[in-house]
Amino acid sequence: MKYIVPVVGTVAAVALFAFSNFNSGSAIAAETSKKADIYKQLQLFPDVLARVRADYVVDVQDELLIEDAINGMLQSLDPHSSYMNAEAFRDMQNVTAGEYGGLGMEVTSDSGFVKIIAPIDNTPAYKAGIKAGDYITEIDGDSLIGMSLTDAVDQMRGKPGEPITVTVVRKDEEPMEITMVRAIIPQNRATYKIQDGIPVIRISQFNEKTESSMVSAIQSARKDLGGSVPGLVLDLRRNPGGLLDQSIKVSSAFLNGGDVVSTRGRRANDVQEYGAEKGELLKDVPVVVIIDNASASAAEIVAGALQDRGRGLVIGATSFGKGSVQSIIPLEGGRQGALRLTTQRYYTPSGRSIQGTGIEPDIFVSATPKDEDARKSFRESDLPNAIKNELEAAEEDEVEAVVEYPPEGFAEDGDFQLDKAIEILKSGQYKALMAAAG
Repeated sequence: MKYIVPVVGTVAAVALFAFSNFNSGSAIAAETSKKADIYKQLQLFPDVLARVRADYVVDVQDELLIEDAINGMLQSLDPHSSYMNAEAFRDMQNVTAGEYGGLGMEVTSDSGFVKIIAPIDNTPAYKAGIKAGDYITEIDGDSLIGMSLTDAVDQMRGKPGEPITVTVVRKDEEPMEITMVRAIIPQNRATYKIQDGIPVIRISQFNEKTESSMVSAIQSARKDLGGSVPGLVLDLRRNPGGLLDQSIKVSSAFLNGGDVVSTRGRRANDVQEYGAEKGELLKDVPVVVIIDNASASAAEIVAGALQDRGRGLVIGATSFGKGSVQSIIPLEGGRQGALRLTTQRYYTPSGRSIQGTGIEPDIFVSATPKDEDARKSFRESDLPNAIKNELEAAEEDEVEAVVEYPPEGFAEDGDFQLDKAIEILKSGQYKALMAAAG
């Protein structure tokens, strides 16, 4: 997230006056007419508010009505834009270790309920079995219908150690009540293990500690393997994303400079390009990246960069497709809260837009048997008002992907995707598969 300071009204007015002097009289008249129409439409709001205050069947709180009206406008744009009042904005700035407890999941709003993008490893939500695509419809018996996402998230927060019961709705299953205990949500570090002689680095989110902990994991793995790393698995499954700068730093560990990601806004000149640092840590070491439908945002940036640059083989399932940038825009210095507004899209080094389509793996490998895999994956494009991918080609007859499934009798507690990644690295298939991936 980045912070944008709004332009002061006086400066904007001066710029408008200077520009208008170069326009013809008809253009000025058209602009004046357009502004008049906007002001006329805006007058509807105080008229409606006054009528509600005067005649509604019970007393109403003006502040809540106005907040809900602003949120209604923003949420009609896309699932990730919203309004935070001053208290919520302060909370967002002040969430530090020991101050707030929570459940540990990335969420969005869908049809008036909270929908789970992904639980974060080793948090109450993860341990309770919350899954990507689950809906939360009630909190402690109170329905979430009509509640803003910000308010719902506030209700799920609380003091560490306090219990909370949520009603979870999952496709093809009966609603279930799950009780969890709020906890301090840790800034999960990158972890690693050695499996069959191959280091497996797991990144569950992108926070301030991600890059430094990943570098430590790589160094430890190299030491454990006697200085030589034959290959590496980068596990980005169920990673809901996080900080942009960390995704660039993580990519830098595998790239020797060059493009990682670019962002483009509404205007032609609103383009920013981000490159990797020189000096990759694992030069010439084969890398297999595992993603799934809950790999989002910063996780997709890393997978897309390594895929486009020919630096890693991506396996698993098509990622979530969250390819938009949200800017936090304080209002009156935060005294009137702040907007969380979608301002840009992400693009991979080859110019692919992640938004709505996600990163498609080079090799499709299912984590579950075919009959279970048939359940429709939940992705960004399924959300109401999701921003379309402007680069997506016109719909054609889709070619069904060839998916490798776990064999019959595969252990339920096994990890078929990880086993496949290690098999690729150990069997000598890597170079041929990379060449086939293009």
